[in-house]
Amino acid sequence: MKYFQIVILWSISFLRVWAVKEELFKNCDNSGFCARNRHYAQQIQHFDSPYFVSPDSIHVGEKAINGIIYKKLPLQSLVALPFELSVVKGESIRFKIDEDRQFTKGKLTTRRYNEASKAAFDAHESEKYESLVSQNIDITANDISLAFGQELHYKAVLLFSPPRLILYRHDVIQVIVNEQNFLNIEHYREELDNVNNIWPDLELDFDMFKDSFEDSKKDSIPLGPESVAIDINFHDYKHVYGIPEHADSFSLKSTVGSKWPYRLFNVDIFEYETDSRMPMYGAIPLMVAVKPDVSVGVFWLNAADTFVDIDKSDSVRTHWISENGLLDVILLMAETPAGINGKYGQLTGNVALPQEFALGYHQCRWNYNDEKDVLEVNSNMDKYRIPYDTIWLDIEYTEKKKYFTWNKDTFGHPFEMLETLDHTGRNLVVIVDPHLKTEYEVSNYVAKHKLAINDFKNETYKGHCWPGESVWIDSLNPKAQVYWDQLFENSNSNKFIGEKTNVHLWNDMNEPSFFNGPETSSEKDNLHYGDWEHRSVHNLWGKSFHDLTYHSLTKRLELTSRQRPFILTRSYFSGSQRTAAMWTGDNMAKWEYLKISIPMVLTSNVAGMPFAGADVGGFFGDPSKELLTRWYQTGIWYPFFRAHAHIDSRRREPWIAGEPYTSIMRDAVRLRYALLPTLYTLFYEASITGAPIWKPIVYENPGNPDTYAIDDQFFLGNSGLLVKPVTEEDATVVEIYVPDDNHYYDFTNGQAELGYPLEISQPGIYSKEVKLSDIPLLIKGGHLFFTRSRYRRSSRLMRNDPYQLVIALDKDGHAVGQLYMDDGESFDYKQGKFTLVSIAADKHSIEGLSISEDKEYGRQNQLQIEKITVLGITDKIESVEVTQSGQTQNVRFVQKNGLVELLNAQIMVAGEWHVALNSALAHDEL
Repeated sequence: MKYFQIVILWSISFLRVWAVKEELFKNCDNSGFCARNRHYAQQIQHFDSPYFVSPDSIHVGEKAINGIIYKKLPLQSLVALPFELSVVKGESIRFKIDEDRQFTKGKLTTRRYNEASKAAFDAHESEKYESLVSQNIDITANDISLAFGQELHYKAVLLFSPPRLILYRHDVIQVIVNEQNFLNIEHYREELDNVNNIWPDLELDFDMFKDSFEDSKKDSIPLGPESVAIDINFHDYKHVYGIPEHADSFSLKSTVGSKWPYRLFNVDIFEYETDSRMPMYGAIPLMVAVKPDVSVGVFWLNAADTFVDIDKSDSVRTHWISENGLLDVILLMAETPAGINGKYGQLTGNVALPQEFALGYHQCRWNYNDEKDVLEVNSNMDKYRIPYDTIWLDIEYTEKKKYFTWNKDTFGHPFEMLETLDHTGRNLVVIVDPHLKTEYEVSNYVAKHKLAINDFKNETYKGHCWPGESVWIDSLNPKAQVYWDQLFENSNSNKFIGEKTNVHLWNDMNEPSFFNGPETSSEKDNLHYGDWEHRSVHNLWGKSFHDLTYHSLTKRLELTSRQRPFILTRSYFSGSQRTAAMWTGDNMAKWEYLKISIPMVLTSNVAGMPFAGADVGGFFGDPSKELLTRWYQTGIWYPFFRAHAHIDSRRREPWIAGEPYTSIMRDAVRLRYALLPTLYTLFYEASITGAPIWKPIVYENPGNPDTYAIDDQFFLGNSGLLVKPVTEEDATVVEIYVPDDNHYYDFTNGQAELGYPLEISQPGIYSKEVKLSDIPLLIKGGHLFFTRSRYRRSSRLMRNDPYQLVIALDKDGHAVGQLYMDDGESFDYKQGKFTLVSIAADKHSIEGLSISEDKEYGRQNQLQIEKITVLGITDKIESVEVTQSGQTQNVRFVQKNGLVELLNAQIMVAGEWHVALNSALAHDEL
């Protein structure tokens, strides 16, 4: 009878997830802390702010200016709110407000949660502070002024009454914090004494001590109201970007009067809507604003449920509201938006350099039926000559959805399957989620050793997810890491993945997703390691889970030749870029989801998590053949390129559509593989500088206001490739916005038929006719990039292939670029085992110079450039000479249609080399 009840409960939960509606998620009106702060913001204009800084409390230390902000209460008592003003790495200002709490509440940690920075930062917090210079600090009775930056070109001024933080660059205001007096810290109070702690007319008591939302009524709210909120004005800015994840436009919309401000609350959301500010799977609280000569960023360092209101009536004014935690904000300034990414990366780290295979084509569905099915797909990829690197297994590969097991009836010989895949350089990704089915070895161990998420009574929490009744490993517990390491240990005795090195991990459902929980997630009064409430750690918990897996895999692979782990996560937070890739979750096989994937991936790039993609073809439903084809042509540009489908969707591997669709999709995938050297180089650059892999048009041209809202095209990093995916049904024409007056060349389908630039002399629209087989693509002059053209079955089999170099000269006849090479697998590059080739070209010559910190590694690099294509050559070339290793030889070339092609160049890519493009005009000039 008990088993029957469990099945029924699980079924109800399952059905509920598959029928999710907007009303099952909190908007601002029915979320107590958001509604209270919006009311406060509306009313404060009629009152004096109850907050002020005590001048006598100011203390200037080596790393921070400390003081106390006081909050006046109705009976004139005061609440002390210690604050800290500091300069952190990247010449950025950090403003942090805490609350002095001195009481106990059982075992529950009662101080405000202060460990979000521990998750977000890539090093210990103390390493992020810059030393203060007392000569640059001026304190008066009314304010504190702090000059900072290498040339002291930045200044922060904190006014005392009411508190207001103003940031200047070259004495011009850029950001004003608390200009509208929205600062509100809901301090601790007992419910019986609330009348003495709340200002009549100014404050609401709505849901301070209870939760009236239907699915959240059991929330005990043991600490009462704790929200933090403040307004931040981007002074004279018109556009802001970031704060993923939302299925919305790239330039964020005004939310004035809407019940849906942008909500950051990681949830498992079924069939999410487009054009939506509702929460999704991830949360990165970074917002970037751009002007022609300066950019600013706001990093809201809080992991609790958060709403962000945006008013774009004049300047962009924002209102940040979090359920609890510290008010901790970092303000970044730079000359360019890419500079903001660089400074954010100095705090949170940059994207990890992935294994090269991870940039290839990933084939997935829920689920491949058995080993035979997997190997047939693998074989058919070869039959249809479609390169791919990885095939994926969803939850059905397990025995009764018990992770770290295999279904013996369908996957009885996993190691043999892995060996077959490895023969052609292919990999397998398997899913491991945080919910663990009760009553088996793994979940029993987790419960017995107190490694699980607990309920508010501090007992192991049991809820429902795919396996039915489950427990959740608490990845915030350091001892959980020890156990996870054991489950992934590299040994023959490990029956899960043994010593195989071509198996990688997918961490899904880690928002965390509870089928029986409010908003399909954890109860907020559940408890984690450190006796923190879940409400404090919600948005960073998913990151802690994929970090858990990353560290285990790193230890597992440290003695092998393929060391860098690959992990895909659905839930993420600031800092997730260091250990995982992400995808946009459960999209639908509809044109609008193809379109919205572009601004979603652009936003992820702006927010410092560039290894991003969307399910090609759409997860739910059955795409038309045209939609599937166009999605492949778009998906080849996603930094993370995976086709995926729901268990009820029809099979849609590329060969199933038939001709001409199969050939068109095959050609698209081959173009992705041809560009892998360029993509790998861009990931190297991103890992060093924080630069986006998908560069928004506004990043390339911040001086052109017409670029600020463009979100249907992008540059592929610094390659010069301008991509405009076709996302309209039955499209015969696309309009590409050319954002400047540089030379641009047509590179449709990755082919340069003409070396003449487009006839566009100023920014504007370039209209191009397209067929279904066409992938619209331009190259911006001044850039160059590398390709590989030979068909291979996987990226590993391409590793020794020669390169082709494509050079597009700008209107002044110049181009520069680089190529990064290492073994594509290990961490050896951190010991200098890499080659970085810098190229400079003009209409007369091409210069190549490489560096390798490990000289022996550089000498062993025997890879060649076999072909060079130069666009924009107008002079008649008479001969081409290549000089390398002290020897000069003539090289055969072809000149036609404004381009020059060097054939059989045989240039050793490593080392120093020179190509002379000799023309009669050049001789006359000499």
